[in-house]
Amino acid sequence: MKIVVCIKQVPDTKNGVKFKPDGTLDRGAMASVMNPDDKAGLEAALRLKDLHGGEVTVVTMGLPKAEEVLREALAMGADRAILITDRVLGGADTWATSSTLAGAVRNLEYDLIITGRQAIDGDTAQVGPQLSEHLGIPVISYAQKIRVEGDCVIAERQFEDRYHVLKAKLPCLITALSELNEPRYMTPGGIFDAYDADITVWGRGDLKDVADTDIGLKGSPTQIAKASDKVKKGTGEMINGTPMESAALIVEKLKERHVI
Repeated sequence: MKIVVCIKQVPDTKNGVKFKPDGTLDRGAMASVMNPDDKAGLEAALRLKDLHGGEVTVVTMGLPKAEEVLREALAMGADRAILITDRVLGGADTWATSSTLAGAVRNLEYDLIITGRQAIDGDTAQVGPQLSEHLGIPVISYAQKIRVEGDCVIAERQFEDRYHVLKAKLPCLITALSELNEPRYMTPGGIFDAYDADITVWGRGDLKDVADTDIGLKGSPTQIAKASDKVKKGTGEMINGTPMESAALIVEKLKERHVI
């Protein structure tokens, strides 16, 4: 099998986030990690490779420092890494990002493409489905389990309090949940090999069948107006009373706020 995994380097938000004066994320001032959903997608690809053989290629779009997550992917067991970086690609929204990734993937042979469900710095869950649309292949999103049988992929798609079982012919695109699996650790040998490996770097000129009007800031129909950290919750109000009294008070509070 030939599997392409799209990964993204995102700010590590565990220790809070930092913003520029214009309200956008100050990525340069924050530590970076591989996006969790993407990492689960990579692990899924590596497990399929372990079962069926083949090759796993990781692709990312970003600044030159995004090479770090590509080397992490190589240390985990990926076979090839491609970095798409070019000044004209900066400022891309989900549409421009998916257009760029499609232009890169068209240069590759693939049976299966795996992306994360969404990135923690955007939470749009749009790039994977948009990429499948650009490439004209089916998509199964929110996958919590994946297996391949013959020329088909079968996935459990998370859906509220249950899941759907969907089957699609290859080639297909899957968007993976972080709950899909527990990603493996890098091995010492894998780390040494990863930092000796060559990473393929592509720019605007390497993208296939992508118009200038669909890339970068100029090709982005949406722009971020403002970003903010998580809103801190108040201490709340303690209710003392019998269960019936407490329930009545809660109902009254909800009515006051026009919730019910």
